[in-house]
Amino acid sequence: MIYLATLLIAMFVTIVLVPLLRGLGERLHLMDEPRSRKIHLQPVPRSGGLAMAGGMLLPMVLWVPGGQFVWSVLMGSWILVVFGVTDDIRDLDYRIKFIGQLAAALVVIIYGGVQIRSLGTLLPEGMLVPPWLSIPLSLVVIIGVTNAINLADGLDGLAGGVCLLIFICLAFLAYQSEQLTVALLSVAVAGAIFGFLRFNTYPATVFMGDAGSQVLGFLAAVLCLQLTQSGRAFSPLLPLILLGFPVLDTLTVMFERIVDGRSPFAADMNHFHHKLMRVGLSHTEAVLAIYFIQAFLVVAAYLLRFYSEWLLLALYLVFSSIVLSIFFLADRSGWRMRRFTLVDTVIKGRLKTILNQQVIIRVTFGVFQVLFPLLFLVTCAAAPRMQPSFLVLFFGLLALVVVVWVVKRDFLAGALRLSVYLVVPVMIYLSQRQSAPWLQGLLLQTFNFSFVVLTLFVILTLRFTRRQGFKSTPLDFLILLVALVVPNLPDERIRIYQLGFIATKIIVFFFSYEVLVGELRGKLTWLGGCVVAGLVIILGRSLIM
Repeated sequence: MIYLATLLIAMFVTIVLVPLLRGLGERLHLMDEPRSRKIHLQPVPRSGGLAMAGGMLLPMVLWVPGGQFVWSVLMGSWILVVFGVTDDIRDLDYRIKFIGQLAAALVVIIYGGVQIRSLGTLLPEGMLVPPWLSIPLSLVVIIGVTNAINLADGLDGLAGGVCLLIFICLAFLAYQSEQLTVALLSVAVAGAIFGFLRFNTYPATVFMGDAGSQVLGFLAAVLCLQLTQSGRAFSPLLPLILLGFPVLDTLTVMFERIVDGRSPFAADMNHFHHKLMRVGLSHTEAVLAIYFIQAFLVVAAYLLRFYSEWLLLALYLVFSSIVLSIFFLADRSGWRMRRFTLVDTVIKGRLKTILNQQVIIRVTFGVFQVLFPLLFLVTCAAAPRMQPSFLVLFFGLLALVVVVWVVKRDFLAGALRLSVYLVVPVMIYLSQRQSAPWLQGLLLQTFNFSFVVLTLFVILTLRFTRRQGFKSTPLDFLILLVALVVPNLPDERIRIYQLGFIATKIIVFFFSYEVLVGELRGKLTWLGGCVVAGLVIILGRSLIM
């Protein structure tokens, strides 16, 4: 469950940070202004990278086993965050940006030991890359991938979605090969991207900026190398397949600029996503097309993970040749994709109608609105008998809710929040230590899996709601502080009682409650009834037993 806990905490921290840092970005002029080569028409904050850095790095520090490799990853990431934020504010010269990338890469190469030492069957049997070549080769790869992801960040959700696919594959491969550190790091990054994409899908309300795109590229390169170079489980050329599409995009664009007599670092609109839009794809269609291409490469990387390096190299060259040939012929001939009435009018029109009529949000929120109270009631019924001190507390909460409901309805939201925030941690902790006899086996597994389902529908509700985003408060940080610090206290009993899993459930409950209250827009009768019922169940079971 540590993987699920890492994923959810990274995601929730990012979701909490994005609204706060978005406002800070506006005050610090951390904005992406519309320009001739930009797709967006209004200024958009570029503070999403900071939010992702907080989301991914916090569980890294707390839960990932320490060591030189982990600390080098953290140091290198924060170097890129500092340089990236500075670039987003002041538009640094590319040579200064390169200094930051060079420093970050050297940290993981020299201090962290991330180096390309093996090329598999590309070299004679048993031969390794000599140190005088290993370090510069590793530098080129890490800096190259860092820039490739950075330059690929041209459409809403593009770089984030591509990197999400990469890190999910890395996490799975690392889990299979029992490389716990790489798996947890990959899961943390994936969770942060999940949280960021909540705000970055078209039309985006926040961008990741250089701080985000450079860190994602850096981490993708470093974790790929660590996965394939620290052991012989997978082919050393596997990173070429996983990271090959953004790298091919960057190399192609730079080559075209040099041929045209321009600087390879000059900005233009010749990336693959721009070319897809020029042949007739919409913004969303271009992003989906690249998602499919990256998904194909991820599947290929998994299927070919044990194959010969010569085969992987040959297949990548064939893939690259096909992609470049298609774009070259399309540019030369002026070909434009034919639009079909069935797709544009019937299918897309119907989907637009569904969105406008809020069909999706009605379904997702309908499930969410039922599942949250149900899990709350089951949690209240699953705990063992309460101690007298807890009974006094719960009696007081029940009396408070009832009195406020009858006398001062305007304060009902606060009374319900206080009740949920006090009841949930106690009941989850007690039920985790000793659940009711009826909650065992398959029923217990279903109950635990329901938290994953609840998280999914919360995210879908946030994605399709017309409400102006999730509003975080200082209380959210207190919740996160408690949930993150408690599982990491130096006590063996903490591991025995699975406090990491408990913390994850608590965060899911609290976050879901805040979203639910926001979506109910003051209509709290149903929620209030469930809270009262939960308190009655707790008190009734404790008094009768």
